[in-house]
Amino acid sequence: MGPMTTRTTRRAITAVTIALVGAVVLAGCTDDAAGGSPSGSGQGSGSGSAAPKPVGSRVDIDCDVLVPQSVFAAYGETFTLVTDATPQKDTPAADIAAQRGQVCVWRNGGRDTTVTLAVADLPDAAITKLEDSLFEDSNSVPTYTVEGYFDVTGGLGRADAFVAPYWVNVESALFTEPGTAQPVVDSVRAALAGSSSPSATASTTP
Repeated sequence: MGPMTTRTTRRAITAVTIALVGAVVLAGCTDDAAGGSPSGSGQGSGSGSAAPKPVGSRVDIDCDVLVPQSVFAAYGETFTLVTDATPQKDTPAADIAAQRGQVCVWRNGGRDTTVTLAVADLPDAAITKLEDSLFEDSNSVPTYTVEGYFDVTGGLGRADAFVAPYWVNVESALFTEPGTAQPVVDSVRAALAGSSSPSATASTTP
């Protein structure tokens, strides 16, 4: 594994992922306009001033299904789900939220440490571009058993994994190397692989 990314590279990765997903959204809107969407009026619809719509499908899998409390036992600490948490601006979690993904934040009250998980259900084109950008700018982690990456900067570790059609992003100061993020990544990967269909609510599965 190569050297961990710098703060500048980390920001670049975030900017690239947000831009790439946005580009796919815009491309979809352009294709619809060119092909004449059935729901359109067929008459001049303005100069394209409508805001781009999310390209991701909604992810409604419960946070405690993605990462049960038992997973946090690996860290020897107790974490509580923050039900009213809002993703920080200009982060992968914020971008995933904008794509109708699921965002979960757990907090350890004793040390005020958080674990932020974000899961997006994206089209193949968006997943491929995200994978390519991370391949170029992050560090591959074969032990995640799927295409996965890890970097750390400023004391914050970031793990990314792809379980088609899902993009999984998890961040915490708790993660100092790929292995420390692995219990969370493995739990999410198993939950997504066990979903009967993309965007299905896992808690309703018999």
